[in-house]
Amino acid sequence: MKRPRYFQNNSKNSLIEKYHLYKGEKLNWLQVTMRLERSIISNIIIWVFFCTAYGLLISLLYYLGLPIAFTNSSSIITNAVLSFNIGFTLLLVFRTNTAHDRFWEGRQLWGALVNTSRNLTRGIWIIVKEQTPQDRVEKEAILRLVTAFAVAMKLHLRSAPLDTQLASLMSEKQYLQLKDTNHPPLQIAYWIGDYLQDQHDRKYLNVYQLTTLHNCVDDLVDILGGCERILKTPLPLIYTIKLRQLLLIFCLILPLEIVSFLNWWTGLIMAFVSFTLLTIEQIGSEIEEPFGFDPNDLPLNAICNTISNNVEELIRLACNNVRPS
Repeated sequence: MKRPRYFQNNSKNSLIEKYHLYKGEKLNWLQVTMRLERSIISNIIIWVFFCTAYGLLISLLYYLGLPIAFTNSSSIITNAVLSFNIGFTLLLVFRTNTAHDRFWEGRQLWGALVNTSRNLTRGIWIIVKEQTPQDRVEKEAILRLVTAFAVAMKLHLRSAPLDTQLASLMSEKQYLQLKDTNHPPLQIAYWIGDYLQDQHDRKYLNVYQLTTLHNCVDDLVDILGGCERILKTPLPLIYTIKLRQLLLIFCLILPLEIVSFLNWWTGLIMAFVSFTLLTIEQIGSEIEEPFGFDPNDLPLNAICNTISNNVEELIRLACNNVRPS
């Protein structure tokens, strides 16, 4: 019996399915949650313990009779704390929104990379003429260089060394040459452009076709430049410094404000509040540089695999004399 449509839609919206779509891995909900939280918790757990211990210390001092709590009659202090809380919250929201904008722009650029790679490979395969079997071999090699561009771009943004996946997409001579260059993605873009120019010189492309395909190569380089702009222009450090200063001040003041009402519960409340605020701040720090290896960063491996699968499917269909729709 066919399942109702709304059940299918709900299954696609589950946490497990979303993570599978995002990262390409099939995990249960607990594994997904722990993997996404691991990188954040490890960076804030010490500060959460510190805030909890500080809250317990304030509770102890209040229990011993020391006048450390803000009195109910001190309206000036209460209003000052309230104003501080509002300013601190607005800065935290600004920090998180700015980080998300950088993350989303990075995702848009990598989405554009997928589309441009499809257009370029499709154009090369359909437009460039073949006269000999060697022409077919060269064409397949160039298509794989488009995949190599994406992989090299991923490694470049991560400041990672060239890997075996990149080596499998080109000749040994090209790979050795790539290891000696300072900017592998640009070198690959040069090889693709040089191939197109050579096909034009051999009369396999007219000038209009050459211009169209060169525009696709230019788009690849523009996308690379956009990602480098995000990578090399971080959010001004003063925002991060000031936010952490205010976060520390807030965690130092809050126990003094609530201890007279909560007594020994102050430490537990401080653990909850500090964990929540530090988590939000750490999420902003993590996603503002979306090209790394953190679980919450962009799934660059999955995107590169998508481009590779598109290229290999195009080659396979063409070799079987089936024109892709």
